[in-house]
Amino acid sequence: MNATTTPALMTEEELRAAPESDYMSARQLAFFRQRLKDEMDQLLENAHETTTHLQDNEATPDPSDRASVEEEHTLELRVRDRERKLLKKIEETIARIDSGDYGWCEETGEPIGIGRLLARPTATLSLEAQERREKLKKMHGG
Repeated sequence: MNATTTPALMTEEELRAAPESDYMSARQLAFFRQRLKDEMDQLLENAHETTTHLQDNEATPDPSDRASVEEEHTLELRVRDRERKLLKKIEETIARIDSGDYGWCEETGEPIGIGRLLARPTATLSLEAQERREKLKKMHGG
């Protein structure tokens, strides 16, 4: 394999089985980049479908039907707003991959861990740091 050839993406099983010394190797970063890219593509597709759906002018003369449609649209917009925020977080995460900061806790500098990143690819804190932050937040009434 020459230097310009892109290695095959790892599977989740290979990722979990990799030794600690491989943590955040080029292949592992490529795996997470692709996972994030796939999630981003899905979110963008959802947004497009919502836009198309909301543009469909449904003639609903019955007031209760109209209220149901409006409620459905409101709920859909709330979901898309959450997805828009997640999209921004995914973009920030891809930037962390590019800068070499991905996979490392923002507070402690320790590895976040493959298991946590598989469960939540946008995580920026180790589980311990996240729990500490949540505990402090509870103590301060936030």
